[in-house]
Amino acid sequence: MPTITINGCAVEFKQGQSILQAALDQEMEIPHYCYHPGLSVVASCRICLAEVWAPNPKTGKLEPFPKLVPTCQQPATDGMVVYSDSPKAVANQKSVMELLLINHPVDCPVCDKAGECHLQDYSYQYGRGVSRFEEDKIKQPKKDIGPNVLLYSDRCIMCTRCVRFTREVTGTGELMVDGRGSLEQIDVFPGVALANELSANVTDICPVGALLDKDFLFQQRVWYLKRTPSIDGITASGDNVWVEHNDGHIYRVKPRTNPDVNKWWITDEVRYGWKFVHREDRLAMPLVKGEDLADRTQASAAWAAALERINEQMRSLGTVAHKRLALLVSPMLSCEDAFHLASYALAVDPNALLAVGAIPAHGMDKTFAGGFTLYGEKAPNARGVRRVLEALAIGRKVEDFNGFLREVAKPEFGASIITGNYPSEWATPALIEAVRHTFVLLIDTLPSGLTAKADVVLPSVTWTEKAGTFENAKGRLQVFRAAIPSKEFAKSESQIGIELLAEWQVRYPHAFDDAATRAAMVRVPGLEMLAQAHLPANEHERVESDMVMVEL
Repeated sequence: MPTITINGCAVEFKQGQSILQAALDQEMEIPHYCYHPGLSVVASCRICLAEVWAPNPKTGKLEPFPKLVPTCQQPATDGMVVYSDSPKAVANQKSVMELLLINHPVDCPVCDKAGECHLQDYSYQYGRGVSRFEEDKIKQPKKDIGPNVLLYSDRCIMCTRCVRFTREVTGTGELMVDGRGSLEQIDVFPGVALANELSANVTDICPVGALLDKDFLFQQRVWYLKRTPSIDGITASGDNVWVEHNDGHIYRVKPRTNPDVNKWWITDEVRYGWKFVHREDRLAMPLVKGEDLADRTQASAAWAAALERINEQMRSLGTVAHKRLALLVSPMLSCEDAFHLASYALAVDPNALLAVGAIPAHGMDKTFAGGFTLYGEKAPNARGVRRVLEALAIGRKVEDFNGFLREVAKPEFGASIITGNYPSEWATPALIEAVRHTFVLLIDTLPSGLTAKADVVLPSVTWTEKAGTFENAKGRLQVFRAAIPSKEFAKSESQIGIELLAEWQVRYPHAFDDAATRAAMVRVPGLEMLAQAHLPANEHERVESDMVMVEL
């Protein structure tokens, strides 16, 4: 591969890459503000200027460019030598930082971007350390520019990333540059709010504290946050995300870069759709009709009583009632959840009816100007659940939701296992009526119309509280990790399936392990592709800070 030398280090690059791209690929830092890999190159911030020497095509001798060049815009060529740490380059960096800080307010202690602000970092790394500016700073207004975003104009450094995002990625063009010189500022066009479906991505790409997320405003300091790699658990997109949390509480969800799926973006729906995880009415303890498990001294006793009641009823299916079992697996569950629950159902009744739960949808798929697609299907794993059930059904038909309603209403069914885990009300009157004559085991996270009708209710966890695998709309299998501890005494559907099966077969239950489960699943014909499920590439990344924490 062709090679350039950056600050004395040899760096390989791909044809067509700029100097800055080559450096970033090798995790070499060249300061930059306006450059973003998902946007056009404008070379306006000028802090990435460097001294560049290139071979003369006639003589082959290294010759310097006559002036500093923007590394974000200059194509890399074989044999090129670049200095971003030379006296000229360093002097430029200090000058750019001094210019940017002339009118910038010194409000880092109250700015939400503190701890992850490039202006803050570069001021320390490349700035002068002392300001020579003695005049009054120009004050710019704070603006409410949309339902999710606030603009602090006096913090803006005019990198124009946000303007380019709305023109090139969403194609909606709500943002513009208004004014000139020191009075220049970002603004929305009159009467047009920043309200597209990807609007809050501008808060991620803003390198300073100018564009802030209203939802995260003054909620938490970023150096306290921990990051866990996850997958969109609300829609069929399979977008890669970071779940950022502290002390068991989620504070925000941000995009995790994956060029093959969502690139650098996520929808506002995914960014803010996790709020049900912390709803106060989350199901927390097992419920058994006719028994008060809340009086039990230990949660384990309540779980034991609930499992005992379930398996008593299941044992009577074939021996006494001569009835069948039906299992409805929600498309909100992981492949591993579907595997363990279906394994239990087939152990109880080898002829059990297996079905995929209702698949929510809202609107049509929408592809934006930059190629990003918003999916109308609002379930993360409908394809994965069906794949697992069909593999275990061995040729028998796996029903959809309507098929389940039609079949389970027949008198031959005596028990039904129903899973929910939807973020909102999902139990339709038709479902409640169809299973009314059966023993109903409901496994869910939130109360619904079916909760009061079920014979046993087992509390489960959301996708942020467990590990597993989702298959997105394009058939891509992706692994996600548990971010926060489970809600009180709730358990994952996989763990519930394991404990039910252990109770049924009189053996010691084990703790659910997603990797071990996938290893077992790949041995099942039809599930071999789970061996190629995509693991998080940078799952150990954390929000880093150089702040020294002192215990008082």
